[in-house]
Amino acid sequence: MSCRKKQRKWPEKTAGEYDFFESLPDDLVISIFCKLSSTATSPSDFVNVLITCKRLNSLALNSLVLSKASPRTFSIKAKDWCDSAHRFLKQCADAGNIEACYTLGMIRFYCLQNRGSGASFMAKAAISSHARALYSLAVIQFNGSGGSKSDKDLRAGVALCARSAFLGHIDALRELGHCLQDGYGVRQNIVEGRRFLVQANARELAAVLSAGGAARNLLKWNHRHLRQLAGSGCPLLSDFGCNVPAPEAHPACRFMTEWFASRGGSPGPGLRLCSHAGCGRPETRKHEFRRCSVCGAVNYCSRACQALDWKFRHKAECSPVERWLDEDDEDAGDENDDGDVEVDS
Repeated sequence: MSCRKKQRKWPEKTAGEYDFFESLPDDLVISIFCKLSSTATSPSDFVNVLITCKRLNSLALNSLVLSKASPRTFSIKAKDWCDSAHRFLKQCADAGNIEACYTLGMIRFYCLQNRGSGASFMAKAAISSHARALYSLAVIQFNGSGGSKSDKDLRAGVALCARSAFLGHIDALRELGHCLQDGYGVRQNIVEGRRFLVQANARELAAVLSAGGAARNLLKWNHRHLRQLAGSGCPLLSDFGCNVPAPEAHPACRFMTEWFASRGGSPGPGLRLCSHAGCGRPETRKHEFRRCSVCGAVNYCSRACQALDWKFRHKAECSPVERWLDEDDEDAGDENDDGDVEVDS
């Protein structure tokens, strides 16, 4: 038997009153909305459709449309956060949008302090091979975030980092390089760790070159340092004349930065934010992050954030001061001339 789709019946109207939009089949409208949501550059590009009419509202919230929404579709500002924004983000996550799972997981874990639910959403994204979610879970394992110092699982953190690095996440590759170089959570292999650090910088450079336009114009070479390059064995590109612009922060990181900035710039009494401007992660307990042992003025959630902030800002600001006292000295890392964190395992 052949099965034909039942035709939708429309009320009879005169030629002047006929609405041709109403005659469009639902599957065609949903296909158009999928394209719209996947290319949206801001929440308003998509949300404006929802307030047009009931039919568009219903079709735009179809699970297929929400599953294809771009990260910018739900890049909500912290000042605009409300229950409806929360429900929309969760609806996207429930539809299978892994970017929504990651963003909602970060917001719940760090901002709303719903640790179990936040980690669950990030794990859902990680299972679908979302590189950022894998790296964020690695940072949580390295720091024991949401728990005590004894909850750290360094081997799990290294495994998550390795998977994220394999999927192309530059920060995870840089973190993995530091772990191998320092013997942190894995058997020490200085040569292999250094190779990963060089590879991370090379990928960072390649990303800028492929971007073109204004980003490419920011890339400048210092010929005096390039002469040093020839005589060195395996230098980091960013440390020898290649000034790479800072990467754009993820919407989840921007949300966390705005969220805590609106609350006095602190996640709580005695707690600190990661000093890398593109991160936004807060401490979940006192002395969770490592502090610069030279100046003691900055702290970082990870070695990758420390290395990036050293290149883009802290290298020009760091200056030795009288030895500062820390009641938890083992949480503070040592910093060498390249800004690499060295922490005893």
